[in-house]
Amino acid sequence: MRVTMDTRPGGTAPNEDWVAGTPALAVVLDGLSTAGLDTGCRHGVPWYVSRLGSRLLAALADPEVPLAGGLARALGQVAALHPDCDLGNPGTPSATVAVLRQRDGFLDHMVLADSPVVLEGQDGVTVVTDLRVDEVLPELRAEVEQYETHTAEHREAVQRFVTAQRQTRNVPGGYWVAAADPEAADHVITGSTPAGGVRAAAVLSDGASCLVTGYGMATWPQVFALLRAGGPRELIDTVRKVEATDPNGRRWPRYKSGDDATVAFCEW
Repeated sequence: MRVTMDTRPGGTAPNEDWVAGTPALAVVLDGLSTAGLDTGCRHGVPWYVSRLGSRLLAALADPEVPLAGGLARALGQVAALHPDCDLGNPGTPSATVAVLRQRDGFLDHMVLADSPVVLEGQDGVTVVTDLRVDEVLPELRAEVEQYETHTAEHREAVQRFVTAQRQTRNVPGGYWVAAADPEAADHVITGSTPAGGVRAAAVLSDGASCLVTGYGMATWPQVFALLRAGGPRELIDTVRKVEATDPNGRRWPRYKSGDDATVAFCEW
């Protein structure tokens, strides 16, 4: 498996995405925005995703380790790195997870929250994602979408939304992300696909997949054509060009003008 990667921040703030790849593994994490609210942790989201990503990569390098089991192990290891922080804070640093691993003629996938794994097969495209987050607090989501980005009203609406969203995070009836509690690994979506039927795959954060899922400015076959022509950098450049036509979020209401964007493109 040949993996090419790129990641880029959405603005001037530090990038809260993380990506890594090996000849058998691709991992993308997308750190959840804190919206300027307290997290109970002195380290921050970039610190969290880098520690979680490196430990997840190490755990899953052993093909005998189940994907969910490797995530649970990595979550426990990172929690042990900062026990003096308030890991029970509902805003504790957290991330989405998207993984693709090649093993014994199969491609195993794991997703937690809305960073997708997309498989291009001979008969079409298969998108694996976890959209439970979209089912919570639709009224507050709609309130955010009323306002243009970069306005005080938008910032305040985002903070109200994130404050309420935290109460539905990693609890029954809500949605699940990688945070401090290894129990989150019990709620991942996993599966396997025969490798022989897959031509290419993309593992993305939603700051890159939004070209299809949010903006509707490309189809998945067009995304794979972009990736083959110019690699992950070309895909992220295209996302940024689209966003530049709507910097205030009028056409495509969103939480920020540009989100951190990450792509791992896998070919055989």
